[in-house]
Amino acid sequence: MLYVIIALLPASLFGIYNFGFRALFIILLTIASCVASEWVFDYIVKKKSTITDLSAVVTGLLLALNLPVALPWWEAVLGGVFAIIIVKCMFGGLGQNFMNPALAGRCFLMISFAAKMTDFSVSDSYRGVLDTVTGATPLAALKKQGFVAASSIPVKDLFIGNIQGTIGETSALAILIGAVILLAFKVIDLKVPLTYIGSFTVFVIFYMLGSGMGFDGNYLLSHLFGGGLMLGAWFMATDYVTTPITPKGQLIYGCCLGILTAIFRLFGGSAEGVSYAII
Repeated sequence: MLYVIIALLPASLFGIYNFGFRALFIILLTIASCVASEWVFDYIVKKKSTITDLSAVVTGLLLALNLPVALPWWEAVLGGVFAIIIVKCMFGGLGQNFMNPALAGRCFLMISFAAKMTDFSVSDSYRGVLDTVTGATPLAALKKQGFVAASSIPVKDLFIGNIQGTIGETSALAILIGAVILLAFKVIDLKVPLTYIGSFTVFVIFYMLGSGMGFDGNYLLSHLFGGGLMLGAWFMATDYVTTPITPKGQLIYGCCLGILTAIFRLFGGSAEGVSYAII
C-alpha cells in the first residue's frame, strides 16, 4: 500500500500544480474521511483498528484523483464514507470487498450528483496553472462532435496534462511515471494493464475503420490519454482484491475491460466508461 501511495504522488502533485490549493484540499479531505470511516467502524464493531495497513489512505487518494476539483467538499466526504463503510467494511474489510472501493465511491457520486461530477469548470479563486477555466473535456468533445473534434485536440497537452478533467487523470505522463514505480517495486505486472489498453486500442481502431473515417492518430491518442483510462488501467484494474489470480484469468479480464470501456465510451450515453467497466 505504501508503494501504491508513492506511485500516485506524481499524479497527485501534478493535480495540485494544475488545479491549485483546492485540489490539495480535496485530496486531504477524502483521505481523512476514508481513514476516519474505517477507524469509527472498527471501534463500533469492537474490531482491532486496521487503518495502519494504509489501504484506507490508498482508497481515499484514488477516490480524490477521480473527482473534479470543483466538487463540493461534503460530497467528497460522502464518497469516502460510502467507499469504506458500504463497499469495504460491510463486506469484511480488506480482501473481502466485492468491488474496488474507490471506484464504487466515484460511481456512487456520479449516480447521485451527476451534474457536479461532470462539472470541470475551474474557479479563478483556487485554480493553479490551468489556462482554460471552462470548457468540455477532450472526451466530452469527442462524444459530442465525433471525429471532427479529434483534429482540434492538442495531444501534447493531453499527454502532459494541461487540460480539463478530474484531479489525477489529466496527466498521462505523471500516471506512467507512477506505473514505472509500481513495476519497479513489483507491486503489479504488465498482464492486466497491457491487455486492457491493447484491447481498447484495437477496438477503437476497428471502430474508426468500420465507420469509414480511416485511421486517425489524433482520435486514437485522444481516447488513450483522455479521461481515466491510464489511471484505471495501471492503478485500479490491478487491484489485488478484485483482479483474477490466474495468468489466463488476468488476460481475459484485461480484454473484457478494454472492450467494455470502448463500448461504453463509443456507444453509451456518457463520454467516460472506465469506472463502470472495471466494476
